[in-house]
Amino acid sequence: KESNGPTDCYAAISQADRLQSEPESIRKWREEQKERLEQLDANSRKQEAEWKEKAIKELEEWYARQDEKLQKTKASNRAAEEAFVSDAEDVFPGTEWERVAQLCDFNPKASKQAKDVSRMRSVLISLKQAPLVR
Repeated sequence: KESNGPTDCYAAISQADRLQSEPESIRKWREEQKERLEQLDANSRKQEAEWKEKAIKELEEWYARQDEKLQKTKASNRAAEEAFVSDAEDVFPGTEWERVAQLCDFNPKASKQAKDVSRMRSVLISLKQAPLVR
């Protein structure tokens, strides 16, 4: 059978020439370097696998915390909604200002709103002190 071409023969000859012409110290260094690189590659693959496992574990923990936080928020929102609905149903004459005081924050320093609501606050306070006559 014929080979794939003259390049195969030349490659084998050049490989043999290189091995024969290469000094022993360079050959040793080449083998040691090859072993060192293989060891570094193995260590890097091992470290990459550890990092992936750690990342997967942290991601699962983060999803668990997010789900728990979401469930707590849902529960508190439901409780707040039930309290609001029950308070809305208990309407008695003369309790309007107490309900307004519950819904509005009249402390300007504790307010977390970005809007300026000082005018609305002053209007509500003036209406409470001097109600409109019908």
